[in-house]
Amino acid sequence: MRCLLNIWGVMLFLRLSWVIGQAGIVEGIVVICLSNLVTLATTLSMSAVSTNGIIEGGGIYYMISRSLGPEFGGAIGLMFTLANSVAVSMYIVGFCESVQDLVRSFGGVILDNGTNDIRVVGVVTLVGILVLAFVGMDWVTRTQMCLLMVLIASQIDFVIGSIVGPKTDLEEARGFVGYNLKVFKENLKPEYRYFEGVEHDFFSVFSVFFPAVTGIVAGANLSGDLKDPSRAIPRGTLLAIITTFISYLSYAFMMGGCVLRDANGNATLLQNISLNAEDPLEDRWEQIQVCNKTCRYGLQNDNQVMELVSLWGPLIYGGCFAATLSSAIASLVGAPRVLQALAKDKLYPFIGFFSKGYGANNDPIRGYICVFVIAFGCILIGQLNYIAPLLSNFFLAAYALINFSVFHVSLSKSPGWRPAFKYTNAWVSLLGTLLCIAVMFLISWWTALATFFVVVTLYLYVSYRKPEVNWGSSTQAQAYYFALRSALELNKVQEHVKNYRPQILVLSGMPGYRPALIDFANLITKGKSLLVCSQFIKGSHSRRVREALTMKAYKWFEQHKVKAFYILGEDNGVGEDYVAKSLMTMAGLGKLRPNMMLMGYKNDWQTCPKPELDSYFALIHAALDSFLAVGILRMQEGLDYSHMIEDQDVVIIPNLEKKDEQAKLLRNVSGGQLSLGSKQRENKSNGIHDDGNQEEELDEELEEEEVEEEEEEENKSMKEEDMFRGIQGEPLSTHHLHAITHFRRRQAKGFIDVWWLYDDGGLTLLIPHILSTRSQFSDCKLRIFSLANRSNELDRAHRNLAALLSKFRIDYSDLIIIPDITKRAKPETQKEFEEIIKNFRKEPANKGNHDYISDSELETLYEKTNRHMRLRELLNEYSKTSVFVVITLPMPRKGTVSAPLYMAWLELITAGMPPSLVLRGNQTSVLTYYS
Repeated sequence: MRCLLNIWGVMLFLRLSWVIGQAGIVEGIVVICLSNLVTLATTLSMSAVSTNGIIEGGGIYYMISRSLGPEFGGAIGLMFTLANSVAVSMYIVGFCESVQDLVRSFGGVILDNGTNDIRVVGVVTLVGILVLAFVGMDWVTRTQMCLLMVLIASQIDFVIGSIVGPKTDLEEARGFVGYNLKVFKENLKPEYRYFEGVEHDFFSVFSVFFPAVTGIVAGANLSGDLKDPSRAIPRGTLLAIITTFISYLSYAFMMGGCVLRDANGNATLLQNISLNAEDPLEDRWEQIQVCNKTCRYGLQNDNQVMELVSLWGPLIYGGCFAATLSSAIASLVGAPRVLQALAKDKLYPFIGFFSKGYGANNDPIRGYICVFVIAFGCILIGQLNYIAPLLSNFFLAAYALINFSVFHVSLSKSPGWRPAFKYTNAWVSLLGTLLCIAVMFLISWWTALATFFVVVTLYLYVSYRKPEVNWGSSTQAQAYYFALRSALELNKVQEHVKNYRPQILVLSGMPGYRPALIDFANLITKGKSLLVCSQFIKGSHSRRVREALTMKAYKWFEQHKVKAFYILGEDNGVGEDYVAKSLMTMAGLGKLRPNMMLMGYKNDWQTCPKPELDSYFALIHAALDSFLAVGILRMQEGLDYSHMIEDQDVVIIPNLEKKDEQAKLLRNVSGGQLSLGSKQRENKSNGIHDDGNQEEELDEELEEEEVEEEEEEENKSMKEEDMFRGIQGEPLSTHHLHAITHFRRRQAKGFIDVWWLYDDGGLTLLIPHILSTRSQFSDCKLRIFSLANRSNELDRAHRNLAALLSKFRIDYSDLIIIPDITKRAKPETQKEFEEIIKNFRKEPANKGNHDYISDSELETLYEKTNRHMRLRELLNEYSKTSVFVVITLPMPRKGTVSAPLYMAWLELITAGMPPSLVLRGNQTSVLTYYS
């Protein structure tokens, strides 16, 4: 019913005759068919969407937003609200024209017999419709039923009148001559003319007529009020299209077959024609068409042709009033509901005011007032032909997106796309999309561009805001499809040095506890290469626990604008190094697989339990065995702030073993410091509560997290001081805050020192080069240090290395060749080294203990140890005041060097230094001088 009332609107009674007069019967039929082709394709698409699940309130906005996503849905929701608001004014202006013609036919005048009449009557009518909407949907439905009866009766009146023919000479003088083949032939061809300030052509006529068929969404817009929208929308809309299409075609033929294009309305001229003339009928028509194209009557000139042809004229006026008022009511009632649904979804912050409903039916009273204001402004234009083309573009844009949504979701091959409506096809929907876009530009290219600009602007705004919604849209399905296809295609691509990207696996633990480590890795990848953060937890846990930890990690990534993945490993007693190696080999997908492991330096290696030190040392071996590059980041303040930072999202881990209280807590091995939970942070440590209750408590925690969605929204715009707070929520000291956010801040002017001691494929050069391109290090210059094979070849080594760096296109400020790395270290450096290893020089009872540095080991590795002591001296000499230092990582040969001696080497070259990265590539070439 609602679709019929909207489609049988003002254009049927006031503009269909004008369309036939301008375009002729043939092109007029093309206009009608093309318009209905667009709406038919759109209806098929809309039917598919409406039968692919339950449709709630919001109509066309709900369908598009749940199909294509909030970006497209939000854009079309606002535009559709605006389009329907403008449509209210169009229908009311049509009603006012009919009232004006009716008053004029009796010789009366409202105000000036012009635009002011339309404005005054239009505003009064708009107020009346608004009052009806306030009364409620029950009265709206009753009123529309009565109007539909009048509408049908008026059309029957027109059909009968066309068959009966003219009843008086006055009707004939005004152009209604009855069915005649000659009239039909004359009206077949187009005769486009200048009308109301426009030189018309096919597409300008199309733009005026197209709003006549846009009522297909009248029923869908009230989806929230339908008992079974999935059944009612397809059936009702298709029946309405078929019925109205047949009626429009029939009336076009009728008008073209019985009404002249031009008539002067002078009945006295007909009385002077002799019936004995050779062709009296032709003579009569010639007389009434004498007006030099300035006639007031006929298809081209008279908007009330249907009233002229009808058996009883007043009924046509009643039908016109019914058509215009019913369409205006449908638009005024439908638009606010779309706006209300859009406001409830909070896609745009400035329309939340319209989400509130009133009464049992949740009527959008505020939306009614908004639509009233827009329609009021458009009514003041007062010209139907000016309003209609603008409206056409808005509706065409909405229809294009409806069709595109079905094409898009069909293309994604999502298993969730299972519409009950089977009479649809992806390519038909694509055709509908292209038709809508083509017609938009053919009607008016500049209004089409303006419409696209508005849609794109609204789309980008919603994309920027990233609303917290998950509607299972086709955009999400398509993203999965393209990602999968790209990952599979990537497998076919052979690796090449020019396409090398550092893909980093960070042993970070929960990201929030080592933020500087994550920030540093993110500086390297910056969303342009793979970054995976990993965490190990003790024991085996349920899916809900794992999902809660994963959700927490990704929430941290989002708040801190880090583009990374998160993986979780469980240690079921097999050992942390085994779990780590499993993650190293299994992380990633196809070619999207880490080629570098990054972890934090273990500051407490001299005092930690021996198994922790062994596990840490085993991680380095595991990475090298997995053919990964290895990077160890050290900051003198440390990287683990889990004991200091407030944990906003606490996740319950069920009891593990009563006998080991500390082992219950998350063992955050991954950052390089194997710190266990402590009683000091019993309720906060590492984001884990460990209660005597079982996993039922997790459900309560997860429910609380869902309630905190508003807090999450606020966190997006947090400053650094608010993101990191103390255990009790107190502000952190400036010193600690600066350490935590070190790699987020712009570094002071200075040097990034690169100690390229061994050829590892070039990674030790590439990583500092990447850092130097980031804004945080934009004031820093690269300074490269290397070793000379012979002291007497310094100049040659310098020239060769400078030439190599030039070919590699590595921009540096200084190149320093170290000639005497094998020189014996100073006594104070040797004493410093002895102090570092003194706790590991006591011979244990167990001779097989690998945490003991024996005399034989020191003697065997004396040269290497001396080399690192000399390196310590050189670092103190050159890099003590640098901004950042990158040093080639010593090779930890299995069975040759013990864990404590190796850590002593690392301690020598990093202790007391600026933030340092000890790095070794996997011998894969990452630099090339070929183009």
